[in-house]
Amino acid sequence: MEEGAAPVDSDAHLWVSWEQYHALIEELVVTVHRSDWTFDHILCLARGGLRIGDVLSRVFDRPLAILAASSYRAAGGTVQGRLDIAEHITSTQAPLAGRVLVADDLVDSGKTLQRVCAHLQQRFGAITELRTAVLWWKPVSLVSPDYYVRKLPANPWIHQPFERYDGMEPDELYRPGSTQDKG
Repeated sequence: MEEGAAPVDSDAHLWVSWEQYHALIEELVVTVHRSDWTFDHILCLARGGLRIGDVLSRVFDRPLAILAASSYRAAGGTVQGRLDIAEHITSTQAPLAGRVLVADDLVDSGKTLQRVCAHLQQRFGAITELRTAVLWWKPVSLVSPDYYVRKLPANPWIHQPFERYDGMEPDELYRPGSTQDKG
């Protein structure tokens, strides 16, 4: 790719700007709203679902819980490995109960969403219904999300706008002459 040239989407790569990313989140909110399903809690999967869960929580005025789950660590976060699910959920509300919307950025292989939902049903008997909401649904997925914005025809690596921070050092954000110079 030429220096300064915009990346081109293909079956192997999907490039997403901040503007597109926020528009997709808003489209997901509308999709969930139009379903007329009411829910009691939103559980977002960290890290990819954090921003999505935040917006859903604000717009629907529902408590937000956070569960860390990670499987993409090797090769700069591009190779899926062992799935780790955090022992605890962070929330300012009572334990998860009733109807819960699980939010993440995408369903890729489907293994994470499948295992997290099983984990929640085993550990939180007061959950009466779980539904899932994602921005992207890949065709290789073992599971189908309840709500999604884009069902992809291929299996591209999705380059999300926040990935620019992966591997970045704090000094790389320093700009001489900015307010950062004033200590």
